[in-house]
Amino acid sequence: MGRVSDAKERLMRAVRELIWAGSYGSTTIDQICDKAGVKKGSFYYFFDSKAELAVTAIDAEWQKRRAELDAIFSPTVPPLDRLRNYCEYGYRFQTEIQSKCGCVLGCPLFSLGAEVSTQEDRLRKKVQEILEYKRKYLESAIRDAHAAGKINVPDAKAKAHMLHAYYQGLLTEARIQNDLGVLRDAVRGTLEMLGVKESEAVAA
Repeated sequence: MGRVSDAKERLMRAVRELIWAGSYGSTTIDQICDKAGVKKGSFYYFFDSKAELAVTAIDAEWQKRRAELDAIFSPTVPPLDRLRNYCEYGYRFQTEIQSKCGCVLGCPLFSLGAEVSTQEDRLRKKVQEILEYKRKYLESAIRDAHAAGKINVPDAKAKAHMLHAYYQGLLTEARIQNDLGVLRDAVRGTLEMLGVKESEAVAA
């Protein structure tokens, strides 16, 4: 089974990479085990199914990313700067992924969720749960900006849904076109949706 201490983590890392770069449906347990360097019998020591592994893997990755987003959306940061920093964080992250795998992969949650939504309910619910949490970051920044008089957006929740859909659309388009350039206008587009000119958001 290899070292028990890291076999589970290697399986989770392998499934994340395989389904993000390829697809959930085309990824087999044999491929996961091969990439992780773990025997198939050991796979079932940790997980009952591919779906259970995928749910565990994306949740573990989310816990890591959540700490980064907590810092980006800290209440100590001006609200419009939080949104700007979020877009720039996403661009840097996609750039790092492209340098490793040679292509733009977009959002792993959207890619996975769109694929399995009618097939794997447990996976769909986990993806939905994480995406909703991400929307709440946007909502808090919008609400704080409105309260500070920086924007006029009384319905922060509705606008957060719009912004989230816009940004995820950009990520999906960037994956389809394999072009990071699609993401370069994310900050400007986000601010325009909030009725703010980019030049006005520097110290907002």
